[in-house]
Amino acid sequence: MKIFFINPPFKAEYGKFSRESRSPCIGHSGVLYYPLWLIYAAAYSRKSGYDVEFLDAPANLFNKEKSLEIIKEKGADSKLFVINTSTPSIYSDCDFCESVKKMFPDAFTVLVGTHPSATVDETFSFSDSIDAIARKEYDFTIKNLADALENGDDLSSVLGLSYRKDGVIVNNPEAQYIENLDEIPFASEFIKDYLNINDYVFPASALPEIQIFTGRGCPAKCNYCVYPQTLHGHKYRLRSVDNVIDEFKYIIENFPQVKQVVIEDDTFTVNKKRTVEFCEKMIESGMNKKIRWLCNARVNLDYETMKIMKKAGCKLIIPGIESVDQTILNNIRKGITVQQIEDYIKNAKKAGIMVHACYMVGNKGETKETMQRTLDAALRFKTDTMQFFPLIPYPGTEAYNWAKENGYIQHGYSHYLKEDGTLNCVISTENLSAEDLVSFCAHARKKYYLRPWYILHRIKRGLSDFEDLKRSLKAFSRLKNSLFKKDDYNG
Repeated sequence: MKIFFINPPFKAEYGKFSRESRSPCIGHSGVLYYPLWLIYAAAYSRKSGYDVEFLDAPANLFNKEKSLEIIKEKGADSKLFVINTSTPSIYSDCDFCESVKKMFPDAFTVLVGTHPSATVDETFSFSDSIDAIARKEYDFTIKNLADALENGDDLSSVLGLSYRKDGVIVNNPEAQYIENLDEIPFASEFIKDYLNINDYVFPASALPEIQIFTGRGCPAKCNYCVYPQTLHGHKYRLRSVDNVIDEFKYIIENFPQVKQVVIEDDTFTVNKKRTVEFCEKMIESGMNKKIRWLCNARVNLDYETMKIMKKAGCKLIIPGIESVDQTILNNIRKGITVQQIEDYIKNAKKAGIMVHACYMVGNKGETKETMQRTLDAALRFKTDTMQFFPLIPYPGTEAYNWAKENGYIQHGYSHYLKEDGTLNCVISTENLSAEDLVSFCAHARKKYYLRPWYILHRIKRGLSDFEDLKRSLKAFSRLKNSLFKKDDYNG
């Protein structure tokens, strides 16, 4: 039996749509994440003996017509089609599902992703061509569904599945989260066979890069973060250190052109003992001299761990700072303090690790004054790179419920992006309009990246690190149009 995994097209005429980003969009910076969740599910089905096809339409800038042409050619004997989704593209994704179903009426179609996991009944209402939704973490669910379809078993046995039966939506019990993550094949092995690493861009990384998970779940309770609340839960489940080390060896041996590994765990450094063990083995094996890596790391990371991470080849860490107003941090259940942020920035500089700082505006308690204080801090921190984004509340999150209950969301899912596929702002609070938030973020980027210190910083770093210079030049070429737009912010 063949299973066809599809990351469908969306606004290909405007650029590459990064569905796997935490805020799916066509990014100004040219970002394109690997569709990791879909990759891991496909890799597990292949490991389980199924013939697998895989199409990442955004990576190839395929439009709907071209994508359907490829699916018609390669999917003739496919019995199960797995279609990736996101909130901004959900109507288009359901329409694409309809087209696949018309082409293969006897096949079974299933949607996956954060949006249908959070909005099961509503998503089914968008199209009669949706046969099922595999909720939350779906690697095992898809494989078990394939088993049931192949054996003619009743679908009630497939945990984590919602499906149509006699015109009624049936929601099977939740599947258990995968505890032994060593069961899941390496993403890099699947990428080698099915994808082109040069299609993907993580702007903070040297290119080409590969993205992997070394664990799933996040113990933090940030109210806006969509993946823990809709897909992989709050328990941080880990691959063994030896398993991760083996994948690094595989990447070095099979992708000599790869400059950096992006560890996409929500917070790689949650377990200090495991982080240190991984670093020690990277150093012992000598792989710290052969490949760089970066990771997401909360601001409770201590200096001693930063030091060994640096020695082990960690080039950059990415914290979600969001705000330097303690009340706002408390409102969004961030679980950090302003003092921790200050210490983190200081320690990272001392350890010699670069920082890509993430800031968010528009949360509960935000005003023009709190936004300005956060920008002032960002300018003072002088991190290697940074980003300012308005809050984008996604269904299934506490932030979405807060915004919806207070009437802050004025439009539907199609409004999450502008016509050209770039991020839009969907909330307006009593203190700040959507226009205020968008114009402030543009203002912040301009203030940060066009100041003399930053330009000199990039030149100095580029002179000592050619890969960084190439990355900087590429990033600037992608961002220059947005950076040089007229500053409309009225602070």
